[in-house]
Amino acid sequence: MIGDTDDLWRRLGALTPARIGLGRAGAGLPTREVLKFGLAHAQARDAVHTAMDAAALAAEIEALALPTVTVTSRAEDRATYLRRPDYGRRLSPEGRTSLAEAAHESVDLALVVADGLSARAVHEGAAAMLRAFKPHADKAGWRLAPVVIATQARVALGDEAAEALRARAVAVVIGERPGLSSPDSLGLYVTFDPKVGRSDAERNCISNVRPAGLSHDLAAFKLNWLLTQAFSRGLTGVGLKDESDRLIEAADSPEALAPPS
Repeated sequence: MIGDTDDLWRRLGALTPARIGLGRAGAGLPTREVLKFGLAHAQARDAVHTAMDAAALAAEIEALALPTVTVTSRAEDRATYLRRPDYGRRLSPEGRTSLAEAAHESVDLALVVADGLSARAVHEGAAAMLRAFKPHADKAGWRLAPVVIATQARVALGDEAAEALRARAVAVVIGERPGLSSPDSLGLYVTFDPKVGRSDAERNCISNVRPAGLSHDLAAFKLNWLLTQAFSRGLTGVGLKDESDRLIEAADSPEALAPPS
């Protein structure tokens, strides 16, 4: 009977990254599980403290035929960023000037790529996310501002950046707070009529974008759906429920979700 139970836990454990059925060694955990936990904790800490390579990221994004502009928040370093979340929500004076110089005419959408709490997630997934989304934007005919690459940044910085770029909406691609099984997760935050002072209730979020979570293609599909609805209804946030899953469930194949060529 014990063997059957062990086999059941192994099969369940294969279906989830959650820590279940870890076993026991006396009154504690087996050594292998303690070591795995220590590794996961170290990876999460590294994700938070690793600096984003803005230049390398800009090169990847510009290879997609998307111009970029790099800015920083008011947090001068990582320690300040972690202690003062409010500094990460606002542009530095130099960043504000850079965006004002880049704003030539009103646009439909500003894309902001921010390190957030996981530079690793941005390094590994941001360019791929934009690559998956760009065909949707091209098909819709949306006018895009230069992609903003923001360091020491939090979600709300996208509001100020988009306001400076005279954009109708903003989509922030940001490294999410790392969990003990997801140090590489991106979040996408959509805000219509962005401006300083917008609250989280006025945004829509697509979370857990990573190889072991929501794929870039599905995330791009959902982002396109939210933006299309935002432009049509003139709102985002609690007033806009993400119903894109209905189309996903009705699709015959993942290819059916791709934008028409």
